[in-house]
Order: sequence, then structure tokens, then C-alpha cells
Amino acid sequence: MTTLSEFISGLPKAELHLHIEGTLEPELLFKLARRNQIQLKYQSVEELKKAYNFSNLQEFLDLYYEGANVLLEERDFYELTWAYLLKCKEQNVVHTEIFFDPQTHTSRDVLFATVINGINRALQDARDKLGISSKLIMCFLRHLDEAAAFQTLEEALDYKDLIVGVGLDSSEKGNPPVKFERVFAKARKEGFLTVAHAGEEGPASFVKDAIDLLKTIRIDHGISSIQDEFLVAELAQKQIPLTVCPLSNLELRAVDKLENHPLKKLMDHGVLVTINSDDPAYFGGYVNENYLASAEALNLSKADLCQLAKNSVVASLLSELEKEHHINTIELYCTENA
Repeated sequence: MTTLSEFISGLPKAELHLHIEGTLEPELLFKLARRNQIQLKYQSVEELKKAYNFSNLQEFLDLYYEGANVLLEERDFYELTWAYLLKCKEQNVVHTEIFFDPQTHTSRDVLFATVINGINRALQDARDKLGISSKLIMCFLRHLDEAAAFQTLEEALDYKDLIVGVGLDSSEKGNPPVKFERVFAKARKEGFLTVAHAGEEGPASFVKDAIDLLKTIRIDHGISSIQDEFLVAELAQKQIPLTVCPLSNLELRAVDKLENHPLKKLMDHGVLVTINSDDPAYFGGYVNENYLASAEALNLSKADLCQLAKNSVVASLLSELEKEHHINTIELYCTENA
């Protein structure tokens, strides 16, 4: 009889909401700071970890952008990405769809090419050496203006073979989806798929606007959808996936406790919900820790966990053939370990 933790550990799964800059563990941050001769305001790993106590999204973002300052060279981005992919192997993540924020780096005079080449080399190595497939999604920072997003989109056009889609992240309050409607229209015209963060700190109307105005095929977070029964019905009927990040929601006070998280209610309404880790270095857990914490808080059954794992594959950008392969693997695992 396997424990819940062991069951989750062995369960094949995909991760669809992961910011690569948010996987920068304190130990690697200090290593890169030393190598790149960057002065940190924290004297030790322990002191930095104490700062990981956030009361809202903006407090986290301030530290997140500060941490990213140590990423300067192509090998820094390679090591960052490779460390995350080793964690994927450890946690039985068979496919991952990674966000990266080029504006966080180009604003510091780090070349777009430096960022994407480092990340992509690690993704290629993971395919060859670890058997982990991946997709790369470029996010626009929504606290910056439309012109900056257009400029970043222009830079991305040379890398269409590496970037499958565009997303929208950073501070949600005061930065509604409509601000980027024209940018997303241009991105779609250029052949990029579109996703967007919505309904994390923002209202349910932001989720609706992301779907209607940005034509997103997937919503990142989306938990405020529960406030609008018509929206929930639409998400269920159209099977528009939500990439939910429970520990992130808890850490950033989007929910007061995990027992009150709407994940299970959304599942019960037929919404295609997935579990992800968002920025795991900052929020106390990678994807398996999110599965386990959710299972314990919301009394999820093994059948629920199997459904969530299958959802992660269904909601992915993999081909139908690849999806079928992974779903069969998950079903076999769940049958053998029920």
C-alpha cells in the first residue's frame, strides 16, 4: 500500500505553469552572484530565505526581479534551466511548458539571444539525456507598456522555431488584459499560441477578457473564476484549461488557507484544472509538493490526483499522439497503484 506522497511521486505528470526565473534557488543565486561579481543585499542563503515571506504578489515580484539580476551569461540561464529539469526528472514530470520573461533581462542589457540560447540548450539536453519533452512560452510583463511588449515580440520573431506561444505575467492589479489586446493580435498573426495570467489577484472579469480579447487557449491561475457561475460554466463547456498553482496562491494570500482553495470546486464543475508550481524556489514547493498539499487540504482521492495528472497532459501543447501516449501511461500507473 503506497502512501499518498509515494503515489504522487510515481505519478507521471506534465507541468504547464512554471516561470524559469522562479526556479532560482538561493544556493544557485549566491553561486551566480559570486561568479558574476554581483553584490547582494543579503549576506547568506538563510538570510535570503527569511525574506521569502510575502503578503501579496507585488512583494514577491520585487524580490523576484532582484534575484534575476544575477543572470547575465548564457551559461547562467543554462544552469538555471538544467537545475529545474533535474527536479522534473526527480518528480516524474514527463513534459514541461516553461515561461520565460525576456524583458526582465533585456532591461538589464542582457541580450535576448543570451537568454533563449541558454534556456534552449538545457531543454535540448533534457530531451536527449532525461527523456523530458518541453515547450517554451515567452511572457510579456504587464506592468510595462504596450510599446515595450511590441518591441519584445519583434525580437522573438527570429526565434519562432523555439517559442511556441506568448503569455502575460507580472502585476495583475491595474493591468487588465485589454492593455495588450493589440500585441496579442499581432502575436497570433505571427503564428504564436496565446495564454495569459488572469484571475490570480484580479477579478473574474479579467479571465473573461483574457479569453474574449486575447483569444487565449489556456488561463494561468484563473481561480477568481469561481466568483462567476456563468464563467465557470463556459470554462467547463469549452474545456478551457486553468493552470492552477495552490502553494503560490497560499504564499501570496490569494487564498487564506489551502482548505479554502477553489481547485476541487472547479473540478467538480467540470473545469479542466491542472496543478503546477509557478515559482517553486520562492513558494516552498515544486509540482509534487503542490499535489500533496492540495490532496491533504482538499481531501483529494487518488482518482482525483490521476484526473489532475491526465488533465495536465490534455491541457498541454503536445500533439494528440503524444497526449495519448502519456495518458495511457498515467492510466496504467493509476490502475496498478490504486
